[in-house]
Order: sequence, then C-alpha cells, then structure tokens
Amino acid sequence: MLSADHLTKEYSEGGDVFRALDEISLEIGERDCLAIVGKSGSGKSTLMHLLACLDSPTSGSVRFNGDDLTGLSASGLNRFRNETFGFIFQQFFLNGRDSVLENVLLPLKIRGVGSAERRRKALEYIDAVGLGDKAKKAAKDLSGGEKQRVCIARALASEPRIIFADEPTGNLDSATGALVEDILFGLNREKGIALVVVTHDEELASRCTRRIELKDGRMIADTANALEVR
Repeated sequence: MLSADHLTKEYSEGGDVFRALDEISLEIGERDCLAIVGKSGSGKSTLMHLLACLDSPTSGSVRFNGDDLTGLSASGLNRFRNETFGFIFQQFFLNGRDSVLENVLLPLKIRGVGSAERRRKALEYIDAVGLGDKAKKAAKDLSGGEKQRVCIARALASEPRIIFADEPTGNLDSATGALVEDILFGLNREKGIALVVVTHDEELASRCTRRIELKDGRMIADTANALEVR
C-alpha cells in the first residue's frame, strides 16, 4: 500500500551536511502494525514524517498504491493526507479553547463534508473513544488521556487507511497509556487500519506485529522478515 524507495534526508548545519536518514526502503501493507524504534537521534520521527508526506526527502520516493506522491502539488498533497492518513502526536495539537466536538470536526470541515453529516460523523467517533459525554467540553479542560482520545477520534474522522502515531503514550501514565494502546490496536484489528507507531517504549513496540529498528539514520533490522541489514 505505502512504500519508500531509498529515502534519504539531509540537513545543512553551519556549512556541514548532516544525513538524518540514509537510503531507507520499506513497504507497509494493508492492516500492517509497525513499530519504528531506535535511540534518540536515530531518525525515527524523520522517517515517519517522510512516510506521512509531512516533509520531503532529499532523494528517494514515497508511493501509495504505486503512485509517486513526491510529484503532487502542495494542494494535492494536503488533500491526499487529509483523505488517507490519520495523525496522533505526543503533544496532542488540539485547539484548547474549542470543544471536543469542534476539534474532531476540523478534518471533516477541511474535506468539505456538509455540516449535518460532519457533526453526525464526529459524534460517532467521539463516542467510539468513550468521550460521548464530553463532546461540548473545552479540550483544555480534559485530562491527558482524554486529550489523546480526542486525537484518536480526530484521526478517525479522516476515515484513514493508515494512522501514524508518534510517541502516542509518551505523556500518559501507564494505566491511561494502556487504554490508548488498546484503542489503537483495536482499530488495527477490527477496522483494518494500518498502524505505524514511533516509540521508545519497548512494551508498546512489542504489541506491534512488525518492528523496524533505526541507528544513525540507517535501518538495521526489519523483524517482520527477519531481515538483518547491518
């Protein structure tokens, strides 16, 4: 479904060139549940941003069902992301003064869904993550776990093929984190949404069915295929 071919990302620092990712190639299939792991600075988030088309590679390509995404215009890429991907981040990125409902409505509004239909869908997703009684509550007044569940509902509003989650439980206590994990893995199992998780958490990574390990910008292992590329 989603493939990366020789992805490389370089940054210039004081005249020097730093290679954050070095020739990464991989494929993500329907219903995949993939953990991207590695030490800080290994390139985990950079890889996720490139796969999710939140950033552009220095070289290499990202394809979805065979179509090269790197050639899309900015507006075309924004539309593709909104219709195909869902995003969950450690920092939540919610509009604190807006209600839970207003936050979840946003991607549907961007997509141009009519007001009655987007309200119906948003309330359905909010209820799915157990926050039906908090739809009118301001996001800033929620607990950390509740905010992350709003983020999951907002991601679901895109009816995504793939959810990208960057340290989704990093700001949560263990019990709340386990609840969020259960929701995410349930979506993967029951709805067939592919899940790509960037994490330092070994326990979270172990719940995924595939594990890619990065070191210094290079992929050193893909355990789904028992592939060693050291």
